[in-house]
Amino acid sequence: MPVHAADEAADAFIKRLSTEVLNSIKADKSVQSGDVSRIVALVDTLVMPNVDFKRMTASAVGPKWRQATPEQQQRLQEEFKILLVRTYAGALTQVNDVTFSVKPMHSGADDKEVVVRTEIKGRGDPVQLDYRLERTPGEGAGWKIYNLNVLGVWLVDTYRSQFAQEINAKGIDGLIATLVERNKTNAKKG
Repeated sequence: MPVHAADEAADAFIKRLSTEVLNSIKADKSVQSGDVSRIVALVDTLVMPNVDFKRMTASAVGPKWRQATPEQQQRLQEEFKILLVRTYAGALTQVNDVTFSVKPMHSGADDKEVVVRTEIKGRGDPVQLDYRLERTPGEGAGWKIYNLNVLGVWLVDTYRSQFAQEINAKGIDGLIATLVERNKTNAKKG
């Protein structure tokens, strides 16, 4: 009997998602050869539907999020998503002959928010990749990722300090312009 996403444990969800991503990488020669556009498409298709972008972006922007207009909030989400997809995709270009393991979780069954710790092993030292997840109710219920810890650094926390400096110097529109420019630069590198 298949497990419904709403009933799935957080660690089982991350294991399933990671397996799907790794299997897709192993099956796609253009991804293995470092085709960034293919990797971005893969991340966008498999990983991003499982991310709570509004929460992630609001958290990264900090208190100024509430002062942004709905249009500004939408633009921030779009540009932050591109930045995160490229960051995650960049990490995947390093992936070859990789295995991963999900660490034991210590939480109750009814927890609304959990941290799932994973370790990725490849040619070099193992890489710690942790996920902060929240259980979402209603239609499409299940787990949503709202923060990632790569090598001991929570991404949202890192971006929050960068974004705060940008907002203090140039306002919300200035942050949007900076993200647009950074994404254009990153696209040229890929």
